[in-house]
Amino acid sequence: MSITVPGFETESIAVADGIELNAAVGGDGPALVLLHGFPQTHLMWRHVAPVLAEHHTVICPDLRGYGASSKPEAVDESTYSKRTMAADVVGLADALGIHRFALVGHDRGAHVAFRAGLDHPDRVSHLGILDIVPTLDTWNVLHGVSAAVAFHLYLMAQPPGLPEQMIANSSDAFFGHFLDAWATGPDAIPADVRAEYLRACRDAVPSIVADYRATATVDIEHDQADLDAGNQLTMPVMVVQQDWGAQLGFDAAAIWRPWVADLQHFTTRAGHFMAESAPEDVARLVLDLLER
Repeated sequence: MSITVPGFETESIAVADGIELNAAVGGDGPALVLLHGFPQTHLMWRHVAPVLAEHHTVICPDLRGYGASSKPEAVDESTYSKRTMAADVVGLADALGIHRFALVGHDRGAHVAFRAGLDHPDRVSHLGILDIVPTLDTWNVLHGVSAAVAFHLYLMAQPPGLPEQMIANSSDAFFGHFLDAWATGPDAIPADVRAEYLRACRDAVPSIVADYRATATVDIEHDQADLDAGNQLTMPVMVVQQDWGAQLGFDAAAIWRPWVADLQHFTTRAGHFMAESAPEDVARLVLDLLER
């Protein structure tokens, strides 16, 4: 891979039986794990991670099924459930000799981070969430024609076969649509990075679809069970997101409050790819979170 996170070493780390995560590691100090979103890889942190590495040991993995990480065949929904992917993150920390770590996730990585915070509260010291609402709430707030903004959720929720075939037949157009539509301008994702994202997604269509399919099945069950039990995220939590309420007619901060005991919620005009369009702001917010 010609593009790297400046100052970081990249290695493949075994995190579970037959599963390795490709991860960029750099810096020194308390551990911080950064999880990427769709349709990206760990390279989305290329501007933010070096700033944070001045104070922390920063680990930026490709999620299971993405980038250069393992892409196991989905034997059922659990293969790419956020519970399984969160366990990968804990396995990554174990492999690096880290017990307690802060965790920040964007988009798909934010769903994994959310589940890690609920399933492993003894391991996650601080939690940062960039531009999502919890899986259960995501489906609840999408309705009517406004749900068209999330057409890909419905496409990839279909039974195996058709979604994979449709996306594979036009993968660059499909994934490129989101890179273009969600960016605030052409400078956020330059041509070489865009090409790397498209190449990585082209090689991972079945696993990406399986990740999204789990979001429409087993991930909902896990969220509902926690909600019914009254389980909350007990560590300091920061949520940064676009003003989804203006688009879809809901109060995002209000959706988060039942899930979080110690919440700070911010809105941004930096767009969905905020770590690439406004890296200084994202780095500052993460550092503020880690001081709480």
